[in-house]
Amino acid sequence: MRCTRTTVRTGRRRYGAAVDAVRRACSAPGRERDLAVQAVKAALAAWLAWAVAGWWLEAPMAFVAPWVAVVLVESTVYRSVAHGLQQLAAIAFGTVAATAGVLALGNAMAAMALVLPVAVLLGNWRQLGSQGVYAATGALFVLTDPHVGVGASAARIAEAVFGALVGIAVNALVRPPVYLRDTRAALEDAADEAHDILLRVAEGLREGAWDGGRAEGRHERALRLSRLVDQARSALGRSRESLRVNPLGWRSRSAPGQAYDDAVAVLDYVAVHTAGVTRTVREAAEDERDTARPAPRIAGPYADFLQRAAEAVRLYARTRFGDGSEEELRRTVEELDRTLNSLRERLPQAVPQDAEALAVHGALLAQASRLADQLPRDARPRE
Repeated sequence: MRCTRTTVRTGRRRYGAAVDAVRRACSAPGRERDLAVQAVKAALAAWLAWAVAGWWLEAPMAFVAPWVAVVLVESTVYRSVAHGLQQLAAIAFGTVAATAGVLALGNAMAAMALVLPVAVLLGNWRQLGSQGVYAATGALFVLTDPHVGVGASAARIAEAVFGALVGIAVNALVRPPVYLRDTRAALEDAADEAHDILLRVAEGLREGAWDGGRAEGRHERALRLSRLVDQARSALGRSRESLRVNPLGWRSRSAPGQAYDDAVAVLDYVAVHTAGVTRTVREAAEDERDTARPAPRIAGPYADFLQRAAEAVRLYARTRFGDGSEEELRRTVEELDRTLNSLRERLPQAVPQDAEALAVHGALLAQASRLADQLPRDARPRE
């Protein structure tokens, strides 16, 4: 019974997520709409390839053209071209090798035993990348055909070339994908998450709520923050790739430049030092002795520091990619520095002469100093 309820809840959650994705695709530009457009383009490429090769020309191996066309409508035009060349090389090798094997041995089973191991090994060649598997696929198309001949194999290769041209052309000419929006959204998501984590830790310190479970949850969120930064870095690479051999690339005025690299670097440092802060707070919360935890006269200023650090991260992202104010960011970071200096002055007199307390307070101060050092004083990119 419990298994059934779990299955029903899982089904409802996935159905709701699918409905939300459809709603977002229909309502505004975003990743969901980009995926929908790419799916329609892939279907269009396959339809065009079949209409020409199968319906109009009645080619003997017409099915190869739409098959190649649909898989080459990739996430970027550059990837379509690169994978198209790799795929054609793999298909050509597998087709030629299988044809030669059958004609030389006169037996498809014997040729299969000889050709397939070589084709599979070739599929692992680094130069063919993820398209190497098509060497074995091309060979199997020949080896399982009762009528093997040079003409039929040449037709297969020609159909593959035509399908690749159709797929690449459709991807390049019909709303060629550019992913700058994804990069900006990924960076803003990482900045928002860092802002929220630092605020939650500040609130906990100010309230004196040393709850081990809540501290552990915040630390886990801080660890996941690094993955958000990695996703932003990947999105930046995809954005730049999407402008290569892209007809719209030369017209793009918002190609990701140094500003995006700087933002990834800043958020990477923020993620590392936020995890350090949450780790120290978690260890202090799990320690049952009050002496190992910052006293209110230290926890309060430290909470103020974290709150200003959270605001600085938010303002940095908003100023870099939105409508934030350079002056407001500079003023917030100056307040952050003053808070940190005040904390440094108070700490020596406030820490009890206890090894654990010294370790906790020292770790908190070290992470605060590192975090403050990495936050930029303005949002202008480096020269």
